[in-house]
Amino acid sequence: QVESLYPRPGWVELDPEVLWSQFIDVVKEAVQAAGLHMRQIAALGISTQRGTFITWHKRTGKPFHNFISWQDLRSAELVNSWNKSLLLKVIHVIFTVLHFLTGNDRYLAPSFLTFSTHQTSMKLSWVFKNIHEAEEAAKKNNCCFGTVDTWLLYRLTKGSVYATDYSNASSTGVFEPFTKCWNPTLCNLLSIPMSIYPPVKDTSFNFGSTDSEIFGVPIPIMAVVADQQSAMFGECCFHPGDVKLTMGTGGFWNVNTGEHLFASQRSLYPLIGWKIGEEVVYLTEGSVSDVGTAIQWAQDIDLFTNVDETAEIAQSIADSQGVCFIPGFQVSGDDPRLCASFVGLKPSTNRNHLVRAILESVAFRNKLLYDIIVKKVHIPLQTIRADGGVSNNRFVMQMTSDLINKKIQKPANVDMSSLGAAFLAGLASGFWTDKEQLKKLRQIETVFEPQRDSEEYRPAMDAWLQAMKHSLHW
Repeated sequence: QVESLYPRPGWVELDPEVLWSQFIDVVKEAVQAAGLHMRQIAALGISTQRGTFITWHKRTGKPFHNFISWQDLRSAELVNSWNKSLLLKVIHVIFTVLHFLTGNDRYLAPSFLTFSTHQTSMKLSWVFKNIHEAEEAAKKNNCCFGTVDTWLLYRLTKGSVYATDYSNASSTGVFEPFTKCWNPTLCNLLSIPMSIYPPVKDTSFNFGSTDSEIFGVPIPIMAVVADQQSAMFGECCFHPGDVKLTMGTGGFWNVNTGEHLFASQRSLYPLIGWKIGEEVVYLTEGSVSDVGTAIQWAQDIDLFTNVDETAEIAQSIADSQGVCFIPGFQVSGDDPRLCASFVGLKPSTNRNHLVRAILESVAFRNKLLYDIIVKKVHIPLQTIRADGGVSNNRFVMQMTSDLINKKIQKPANVDMSSLGAAFLAGLASGFWTDKEQLKKLRQIETVFEPQRDSEEYRPAMDAWLQAMKHSLHW
């Protein structure tokens, strides 16, 4: 975990050199822990966080700034001015008409397009408005843009490989999944030069080899993949209707929609899951913030000492005694003024009620997002598989299973992003020949089955929804 930097209020950055050195250390430690030597490594697969990016000089390789995190808020003023602009309203009208006339889903997303601080596009626009060196380099076709994967590829090959893959590109919001191209219309709108973008390659692909000086021997880089898509692949969610629920810092619901690309809708976003040769698999994603973040905060203020005990704490009481936790540590795309808070505190409230309220808020938001998916994604949902650190919490998992009235599988190893990258690299290098072999490697530790009627949670969830309404526009 690379430590975040906060140079100004609302700014969140990562030092590219620290990220690079920690990446190298992690690779070496993993190989050593496995009792192997670098000579024995057949291929390297890279899974990285999405939405965090950097720009650098094409000729010198020198960054123009630190990595700008997906959590960064420096584009807030730009976002607000665009969302209130007459031009955006005109765009909505034009694309609403186009969608009505053609029925083409390509025109649905722009018909209600709004910008948020999480999007790469607005922060990129900020870069070219505020960092003169990047703007000047772009004019001379000397500016490179890259998410974390592209930067690591560039450094691993000492500048000889400049590329990204379809999963990472589609996660930036600047890449058009329908046409599989960087979006020229959006870039023109935001004054972002088209010359800055890397070529987009298959997810499972021979990207070249690491420079032999880095690990002592050249290692083929055979896969590059965004973390949520990688977790999806690691869970073997290969078929339309397969669902992956990752609960880490945030929560991500991903549905495999096969060859069908669903248009972006409120709360749901279309992504390219992976591209392997002629096969392109699409996903629909919904996300919530402050899952692991809220639990970590509760530990930091000593509500409990060990995260493993939170499920027992929550189960030790019948309910939260009307206490509701409203998540909002990270800025919401719907309401940037949403503030994290507890509602319903009483003289009898103790730490157990607070802990239970935090965990319940995770399950309630899982229920809300699941209901949206069922309503909007017109594909029968199949298996639901969970991963991420919070999936180890039995209380959250059981309550989620009860609320959605579905079985949820949890694997023995919950770090699915790294496993997905390994699977993709192994396929590209011939270590495995097909996905059927990968399915046999899956190890399910627990299956959570519904034990209570979801209606039993109705009073508590209604109270939580009411508390959410009161917390808006704080």
